[in-house]
Amino acid sequence: MSPSRVPVSTSTLDRFPHIHDDPATLSRSLDPFTITTSTGFLPYSIAPAKLPEVFQPLVSLLERAPVLKLDGTPGLLAKYELGPAVLAELPDLTDEIDKQVTPEGLPDLYTIAALFRDYSFLASSYILEPCWENWCKNPENGYGLGRDLLPKSVARPMYHCAQILDIPPFLSYAAAYSLFNYTVADPSKGLEYSNLRLVRAFENGLDPKSSEAGFILTHVDMVKESGSLIGGAVKVVDNVEQGGSRSAVNDGFREILTAMEKIEASMEDMWANSKPQDYLSFRVFIFGITSQSMFPNGVIYDGVLDNKPLFFRGESGANDSMIPLLDHLCQIPMPSNPLTKVLHEFRAYRPLPHREFLAHINSKSEEVGVRNFALEDTETTILLLKTLDHIRSFRWRHWLFAREYIIRRTPHPTATGGSPIVTWLPNQLSAVMDLMISIYDTYLAPQKEAGVGPDGQKGYEAYQTQVEPMMEMVRDQKEKLAREVEKWCKERGV
Repeated sequence: MSPSRVPVSTSTLDRFPHIHDDPATLSRSLDPFTITTSTGFLPYSIAPAKLPEVFQPLVSLLERAPVLKLDGTPGLLAKYELGPAVLAELPDLTDEIDKQVTPEGLPDLYTIAALFRDYSFLASSYILEPCWENWCKNPENGYGLGRDLLPKSVARPMYHCAQILDIPPFLSYAAAYSLFNYTVADPSKGLEYSNLRLVRAFENGLDPKSSEAGFILTHVDMVKESGSLIGGAVKVVDNVEQGGSRSAVNDGFREILTAMEKIEASMEDMWANSKPQDYLSFRVFIFGITSQSMFPNGVIYDGVLDNKPLFFRGESGANDSMIPLLDHLCQIPMPSNPLTKVLHEFRAYRPLPHREFLAHINSKSEEVGVRNFALEDTETTILLLKTLDHIRSFRWRHWLFAREYIIRRTPHPTATGGSPIVTWLPNQLSAVMDLMISIYDTYLAPQKEAGVGPDGQKGYEAYQTQVEPMMEMVRDQKEKLAREVEKWCKERGV
């Protein structure tokens, strides 16, 4: 699957008619990830925690599966008994999926998305259970091999849900593992972090204080601020397209900057919410099939696509849509190399509305020339540079997470999504730093002596105290990153 192509002639509102709607008014026949400026990239309503009664065999397995169940007792995965239980207990309920309809007779995509989430959790638990057992008993020997045959009772309904939702049939970041996998303890308290709870978990995540819960729910806490990113991006591209109210464009960038401050503050809480030393255990269950030693021959989905081996990328926070939105809006050029190819492959694992919206912003930003418009004015240039700096800061923190949670703790060469663990994040991080340096050197540094901006506008000296420390950090960080990547590549023989 590839991101949907959006005609560049369509306006944002014509292409996304629900973008300014009250989420409470939206029909369950819409994709749960239909984007609004209120809910951003989160689903427009909290995901169902319960399934229709006919799917009780699936629910029973999932409730008994976690290494530690909600009541604190060992589950099926603790005893390595999930696989046999799936084969013994789960019927093929594929035909029941098409019976999930709204009162208007349309497919109930909210329920179907919840089914996709639950079948995805069961599928990953099933194929990776042997890897969990190997890791628990002999962690120094790695993960071993996973199961390479997914039974019909899991494969067929999961594949059918995926077809309806137009996403790959595997556990994904938004549609299953994170953004469609939370509920609230007290509806009156909304999405306060302390009020968030997981619906499904692999290890001990049903305990909201666990590192597994913290890892997932921190992402939810970040993405709840994404509505302002979407509103700001729409304000920027639409005003540039309509002839350029510069003050409105600047307001759009300021809206983005305010949202990013909140998002990064939440991101920093990851260190406290999910301990680095705990990550490798529940990480076992979020690996994919592509580029992983555990699945050298892929996985056969019994009863699907003539039983040909299939390969899918694993769950990854890199599939989140917030930073890619800003990449597109700011027109950050990525290097043409195999690492960027992986970045493009990740696009297919986002929900369909995310893919369509990102593709729209990407094509619109290029068509109307957002970056060129920004660079015609010193103040807008500074706002663009500050936006890029948030992208840099976000990606730098992501790199620190990868280093401290993973690289220092395991020799396994690939991330859960199948990207090279040492070099992939620095590829994108270097791209944004290179663009920042280029903008500064080309458009701002020449103004330092001239004292005025383009066409006699307010001079750069009015912004110098904001920009110079930022750029000094960028140049220092670029050198530090290069040294770190070289060090880790040398140690790992990459």
